[in-house]
Amino acid sequence: MRRFSDLPFVAALRDALPWSFGALIAAIIGFLPFSGSNGAASFGDRLAGAYLPAFGVMAGALAVIVAIVYARRSAVSPVPTVAATVVCFALLLPRPFGPDALSYLREIGPSGLFLAMVTSGLVALTIDGARRARLPLADWIGALFAIVVVGLLLLAHVSVIGVIMTAIAPLARVSDTYPALMLIVFLQSLFWVAGIHGSVMLTAVATPVYLTLQKQNTEAFLAHHALPNIIVVSFFLFIFPGGAGATLPLAVLLAFSRVQRLRKVGRVTLVPAIFNTNEPLLFGTPVVFNPYLAVPFMIVPLVLATTTYLAVASGMVARAAYYLPSSIPTVVSTYLATLDPRAVVLVMVNIVIAGIIYFPFVRAYERHVEKTT
Repeated sequence: MRRFSDLPFVAALRDALPWSFGALIAAIIGFLPFSGSNGAASFGDRLAGAYLPAFGVMAGALAVIVAIVYARRSAVSPVPTVAATVVCFALLLPRPFGPDALSYLREIGPSGLFLAMVTSGLVALTIDGARRARLPLADWIGALFAIVVVGLLLLAHVSVIGVIMTAIAPLARVSDTYPALMLIVFLQSLFWVAGIHGSVMLTAVATPVYLTLQKQNTEAFLAHHALPNIIVVSFFLFIFPGGAGATLPLAVLLAFSRVQRLRKVGRVTLVPAIFNTNEPLLFGTPVVFNPYLAVPFMIVPLVLATTTYLAVASGMVARAAYYLPSSIPTVVSTYLATLDPRAVVLVMVNIVIAGIIYFPFVRAYERHVEKTT
């Protein structure tokens, strides 16, 4: 799995996704003045109107950025790589173009993320194949071959984005269930404990699917209908305060540890944990390959996923209408995603629960460190 995550295209996708989410946020801000049917529209309606077409911008940005990063990682020529990716992505977009830019971008939606992955992956595959065959001008020939493949699909009247939407529909229905939630959370934690970036391993399938469900919630909110989906991208904000493993309370506990080394690690990593960045904590403590902390690291997200699912499914807390980046502190992002003050209460309860579970394991690890130093 680690070798797979280090493959040039997979690594390029991992590096490109944060930048594409940045493009999503920038597009939302840019579209906000033009959204809303009239000046009396509520801020929530205007935000939803800006949020939906921003997915199309994110998809285009992802295709370009993946191509650029892949070219750099694989030492291939960036010009044919990026050009072929852009051409293939544009050719495979749904037709007709219209009726206006915002409506068309809204139509593309999160399925465009799959399309960006497919087109950039196709170009990477054909260029790599041409290089392995040791063809002259391999980068250009591989890029041209990718365009030819897309052209043949168009001549055969194959709608790639239609195939993607057909595949997403049943996958989305399955993904919005408690068993699917527990599987996703378990696998992500398991990968991290093994030293593999859990989010990267699940990104290619899980992120576009849950963004599709998020988009459906946003559309329902804009239409003033009941939100259809429980588990969306912003749902995971409740499960991972502090990042993977819900390590914000762990950072707090370590900041007051009786062991000097752990106390230093906790204090240094506490601020990043507030912004849900916990790689320094995971590798500095360490949590990875650590039998004392790996157990609560696996258990806590499953418990928080359960409490959150029960609270949202029962209607105690509103379903998330908006996507918010995980870099926003959890207490803030969960409120903005739901516009429900009860979301703040739920995430605070989750943090306390996580702290209670982590506490005895941290004390056991402290005793172990004291004995071995």
